[in-house]
Parts: sequence; C-alpha cells; structure tokens
Amino acid sequence: MDNNTNTTTDADNDLPRPRVLMVDDTPQNLVALEVVLEDLDCELDSVTSGDAALARLLKHDYALVLLDVQMPGMDGFEVAELMRSHQRTQTIPIIFVTALSKETRFVQQGYRCGAVDYLFKPIEPMLLQSKVNFFLGLDRQKKRLEAKLAQARRSEAQMKALYGEQ
Repeated sequence: MDNNTNTTTDADNDLPRPRVLMVDDTPQNLVALEVVLEDLDCELDSVTSGDAALARLLKHDYALVLLDVQMPGMDGFEVAELMRSHQRTQTIPIIFVTALSKETRFVQQGYRCGAVDYLFKPIEPMLLQSKVNFFLGLDRQKKRLEAKLAQARRSEAQMKALYGEQ
C-alpha cells in the first residue's frame, strides 16, 4: 500500500496544507521523525524545546503535535497542560513520543494531560505514518466543514441583502 496516496479534492486545493509540529530536545530524533514523515502531504515544523513549541503554536495552526516527554526545562507534560489551558491550542491532538517513560504512571499522566496517543521509541515508521495520516485527514475534514459553513453564512448574508429579513 502506498502511503503517498491522498484523497484530496479540488476544494482541498484551496485549503492550506496541514502542519505537524515535532518537539524533541534531541535534533537527531527530529531528523528521524522528519525522514519517516517527509512523504506525507503536510508541512513539518520542528523545535527543540517546550518554550519554542508554545511560541510556534501561537503563530501557526497545527493538525497534530508529536511531543517528546522528557526534555530539559519544560517537559512534554507541562507543554501539553499549557496547550490544553489555551483556547487556541486546546483541541490540537497530541501524540507523546518517548524512549524512557514507559511506566504506567507516566503513560496515564500523558493521557491526563490531553494526549490522544503515546508512542515508544524506537518507533515503527509505518505505525507513525498511519497515525499522522489519520490526524491529517481529520484536519482536512474539519477545514472543509469550516469552509462550507463560511460559504453558507456568506450565502445567507447575500440572500438577506437581496431580499431583506423575512
């Protein structure tokens, strides 16, 4: 099965490409994630700290965040909690990616912080591609619905302008 096949429509061409934010304090891990995901139909952004992740999240819309748990300074759990407390970022899906935090208590903490999934390194490339593709598809669907809603509102406003309130 080819992971490059995407179900896009003409309407999708008007939508911005979805973005995935990868957060890991180890640059080699970011390169590895990028290699696995580079063929997917999305923009890949990477940062090496929780602070940098939060700054990016406030500037751009993301379909998904791949977030390392153990980082110096602000760890992944703190980043997730801050994301969930801010209206702009509270619904962005988070997949924790970690090598060390396999203990049940850490996994549970990840889900309590708002994660939708928890992956352990080394990551199976096909598994990661499949999960990311799923969230990219959800993001496209959401953006299509938002565009249709905006069009319906414009049409309603035009009808009211032409025929007046009835």
